[in-house]
Amino acid sequence: MDKSTGLSGVGVLDKAAVVLGALEAGPATLANLVTATGLARPTAHRLAVALEHHRLVARDLQGRFVLGPRLAELAAAAGEDRLLAAAGPVLVHLRDVTGESAQLYRRQGDHRVCVAGAERLSGLRDTVPVGSALPMSAGSAAQVLLAWEDPERMHRGLQGAVFQATTLAGVRRRGWAQSVGEREAGVASVSAPVRGPGNRVVAAVSVSGPLDRLSRQPGRVHANAVVAAADKLTEALRRGAAGKAGPDAATDAPPPRRGPMRRTQ
Repeated sequence: MDKSTGLSGVGVLDKAAVVLGALEAGPATLANLVTATGLARPTAHRLAVALEHHRLVARDLQGRFVLGPRLAELAAAAGEDRLLAAAGPVLVHLRDVTGESAQLYRRQGDHRVCVAGAERLSGLRDTVPVGSALPMSAGSAAQVLLAWEDPERMHRGLQGAVFQATTLAGVRRRGWAQSVGEREAGVASVSAPVRGPGNRVVAAVSVSGPLDRLSRQPGRVHANAVVAAADKLTEALRRGAAGKAGPDAATDAPPPRRGPMRRTQ
């Protein structure tokens, strides 16, 4: 292995790793892959299709290549998914302090997938089973996962969305999002971003429930608790990354400060 170049010397594996690395930035057409990897078009296509066969790569609804579900399965099996490991107790605490169902979402292509949750123990609730794939076009979690994307991906994501660019600007300014009846009539939600290395938004923490409990301004009721939960998961990721990189590793920039939030009675 040539450590100076990061190449293993096994050409096909090195090229496959380059393809997977390119998809980390998000969905890509074959032309996008060719540009990002520098591979010849036939080579990029052959590798992407082979990786798709092994579920390391998948396709979104537009036929673009995205990272596949097998990667998440391998990460969970190896115990490396620090986010999921930390999410359980944080979501349970969030459920207990808000009295509403709590979820953790990650973006996969044009969907957001519920990767962890803590359901309200009794009474009317908004149930989102773990593994559910919901559209990126509606809901406070979709707003959070889109608000900090690069301008091109944000513009694509807004096409067909029930919210607008001004909505996402408000999300970035406040540091949290709220929705009322966007995904489902009579349901409200509040979400906040979880940030990974490089301050990149990697997930969204949410609480959701019936409109008659959360009101038409659910952020006034639960934003503080949701933001606190998201910050706990962000801190867990930062501690894990620092521990893995070693004591001399540079620390990531802290999350941006959020304005004060008032709780209404």
